[in-house]
Order: sequence, then structure tokens, then C-alpha cells
Amino acid sequence: MQSIQGILEFVDQIFVNLSLWFSSLLANYLPDSGVTFIMMFATVLVLVVFGLASIIWINVFERKILGRLQDRYGPNRFGPWGLLQCVADMIKLLTKEDITPSRADRLVYNLAAVVPVVATFLVLAVVPFGRGMVAADLNVGFLYIVAVGSLGTIGIFMGGWASHNKYALLSGVRTVAQMISYEIPMVLSVVGVLLLVGSLSMVSIVEAQGDWRLPFVVLQPLAFVIYFTAAVAEVNRSPFDLPEGESEIVAGYHIEYTGIKFAMFLLAEYINAFSICAIATTVFLGGWKGPILPSWAWFFIKAYSLYFVLIWLRGTLPRLRVDQLMNFAWKTLVPLALANLMLTALLAKLVPAHSLVGAVAYLLVNVVVIVCIALVKYPGWKRGKREVVLVPRSTAPQARGS
Repeated sequence: MQSIQGILEFVDQIFVNLSLWFSSLLANYLPDSGVTFIMMFATVLVLVVFGLASIIWINVFERKILGRLQDRYGPNRFGPWGLLQCVADMIKLLTKEDITPSRADRLVYNLAAVVPVVATFLVLAVVPFGRGMVAADLNVGFLYIVAVGSLGTIGIFMGGWASHNKYALLSGVRTVAQMISYEIPMVLSVVGVLLLVGSLSMVSIVEAQGDWRLPFVVLQPLAFVIYFTAAVAEVNRSPFDLPEGESEIVAGYHIEYTGIKFAMFLLAEYINAFSICAIATTVFLGGWKGPILPSWAWFFIKAYSLYFVLIWLRGTLPRLRVDQLMNFAWKTLVPLALANLMLTALLAKLVPAHSLVGAVAYLLVNVVVIVCIALVKYPGWKRGKREVVLVPRSTAPQARGS
């Protein structure tokens, strides 16, 4: 039994042990400052390689599922089972001609493609992928995520403005309005969880769910729904993908970007989609916690399960209109997030922490808020179905001149 536990512990901490072995190896030849510098560089390199490798897997995964949802095969030509289709697309984008409009602001135009990618990789730095597997365990981890995530919004607006294209500018303005609007309920929904934890550290959030012996999705189901809905809109995924509605605004804020610059916007979009799933896993689904399997395995199972929901939504729901999009943010999600936050703060003072009574109280409050909002928002839900009266053709009024 002890040997089995030892094997499980070794597999669980294999990446942490590799990091410790590498740092101890460097310590034999370099001073402490040199070891620290090289370990920081190695951590950044691992995050970048992980992000690039994830794009290949996520892209094929998404295309395959969308193909099945739309009654087609999906990628099946390049590589076994089409697994190398993303590699072919990357080669195509990297070899395309890189064009810069003659009237564009060249410095801002070229920098705009870099800013969103850098912001997405910075977010991954504080996400704990497993027990002990976090690049930087900051005591203000979630605040850091909010601050760094706003850089992507700035990059998108830079691209729309610097392109000197009216369609790109209008799309950039609309994208910024959407992202700022949905960032408010997204952050407010997580503040309720932070009140229960008493810390902004992402590692502390995961460990607090072990103290409660329940993931926060059980204690705060309304906050989870608000967060996930707002996060989907934040990364411009269906059904909130108005910035890329080709039938309306000619491919959006990146219309003038080609080749590698367009690939960088695409890279940032996919990593952002994975990041929101990783944050939701950490904050609401218990992060790396789970039985038997290694901690990092549980984390990726939960994160990719949420990513499957994103793909499912993309393949089933139609795009919202811009007025519906903004109304949903300010008239539905923001009031819900504020109500959940106020009631959570009140209960945090009244009920004991890490107790069954507290867990039941938080769950009941969430249910009551959902029911009350449903009654106010949809007062006619009890009405029966409208009767449809079919008028016979012979009694229908005739058109003039007949």
C-alpha cells in the first residue's frame, strides 16, 4: 500500500521534482542570482511552449467536435485523423505576405498584435496547474489577473484604431465596449468567492475549497453561471462573437492584419478561451483537487470539460444582436452579481465558516436570488401557451384587385 502511495505521489509531483532537480543542478555551477534568473527564464519558456502546444490540441479538438455537431467529419486530411491540420494552418499563416497599410500608424499597428498575446501568457503565470505547479503564487493573484487581462482590451483597440480603416475602428470600439461591460459582472461574481476565502491568492482559493470540503460551484452556483457567461463574452466567443460577425463588419478589428500578425490575434483568442476555463476551474471547481489521479490530471480534465462547453455553445447558439448583448450585461448579469455579492457578504458575517450550516445557507441564498430574479424578469412565466387559430383559406380576406 505504501509503495502504491509512493508511486502516486511521484507521478503527482513529477513536474515539481523535475524543477527542483534542475535548480539543484544549476546551483552546482552558478550563484544563487544566476540560478534564480535561469529558473525564471525556464518557467517563462515552459509557459510559452505549453501555450503553443495547447493551441494545436485545442484547435483540432474544437474542429472535430464542431464537425460532429454539424454532421460532418471535420479535419481528416493532414496527418493521422487530421491531427496535424493546425500545423498546416500555422505554416500557411506564417508564410503569407505580411502587409501593413500605407496610412496606418506603423508602431501602434505592429505593437497591437503583440500586446494581447503577452497579456494571455502573463495570466497563465498565476494559474496553479497542480499541487505546487504554479509559476508565481502571488498574494494578489486574482487582482493581477484582472489587471493583466485589461491589456488585451487595449491591444484590440490599438489594432482597430491604428489600421486607419473605418470598419476596423467601429469593430474595435464595439469590442472594447463589450469587454468592459462584461468584465464588471465577471469580477463581481468572483468577489463573493474571495469573501469566503479571505485571500486573493489562486492557491489559497483552491485550498479553501478543501477546507469547505465542497467546490465553490456548490456554494456559489449563481456566481459560477455569471462568471462563465461573462467570461465567454469577454473572450468574444459564440454567442457573443459580435466583433467577428463577418456578415456585419467585415471580419472585425483585425481586418487589415495578415500573416503572422493575424496568427498572433488568433493565438491570443484561443489561449484566452483556455485561460477562462482554467480560472473557472481554480475558483469554482476545486482546481487540482480530486481522488486517485494526479493533481495536474484533475486540473486539465476539469478545464477541458469547460472548454467542451464553449465548443458546444459555439455549435448550437445563434449570435446575439448588439443591443441584446449590452442589455444582457447591464440589466441582467450586473444586478445578479451585485445581489449575490451583498447576500454573500451578509452571510459571511452571520454563519460560521467551513460548516455545513454555512454551506446550506449559501446554497439556499443562491436559489432564492435565482427564483426572485426569474419572477421579476419573466413575470409571465405561468401563463399558458398562446392559442393559435388557423383561419381557413376560404374565409381569409382577399387581396385588393383580385
